[in-house]
Amino acid sequence: MGWFYGFKLHLVINDRGEILSFTITPANVDDREPLKNEGFLRGIYGKLFGDKGYISKQLAEILFVDGIHLITQLRNNMKNSLMTLSDKINLRKRSIIETVNDELKNMCQIEHSRHRSLGNFFTNLIAGLIAYSFFPKKPSLKYQNALVTNQISAF
Repeated sequence: MGWFYGFKLHLVINDRGEILSFTITPANVDDREPLKNEGFLRGIYGKLFGDKGYISKQLAEILFVDGIHLITQLRNNMKNSLMTLSDKINLRKRSIIETVNDELKNMCQIEHSRHRSLGNFFTNLIAGLIAYSFFPKKPSLKYQNALVTNQISAF
């Protein structure tokens, strides 16, 4: 047991906790690299919320051309940028992805370190992702824009 080879699972989920896309990379690959791959985000557009590990001006420009607006928190040494109230609220709700990761690891048991073959590893991972997709209740975002609600009730 003198060696170790790890993988990272990168997920893109929607506000209902459904997995839209995923990719697997070696553990030594930067988190931003899969976002530059065209196949990973194919058919996905809109706003993409990420943590501080995804901050990159070049990546934001690449994604913007493809119709994706990358929204991340700011580091301490960065200038403030204007952000809508709904984006700020959604950025705080980023814990949904952590909940999805926790359910995948604990309930679907995708974090298993004693696979004897690469095929067994992938079979276990794909089976866990499929099992998660059949969960009746997934972590979701229950956010309503108060301004829209007030405008509707005023009519």
